[in-house]
Amino acid sequence: ISKNRKVSVRKWRGQVLVDIREYWYKGGECLPGKKGISLTMDQWNVLQEHVKQIDSAVQRVN
Repeated sequence: ISKNRKVSVRKWRGQVLVDIREYWYKGGECLPGKKGISLTMDQWNVLQEHVKQIDSAVQRVN
């Protein structure tokens, strides 16, 4: 998304998660920060189902 914000997909405890997270750099290495969200596949699917509604809300506010 940007230099310090990334989207990644990972598996944790047998569950696939979509991570949207801030990253920071230490010694040239990019490390995940505490700020962010991990969505389960169920949550990710619900978010995808509501993209049109979210886009409409963004247009109204913008």
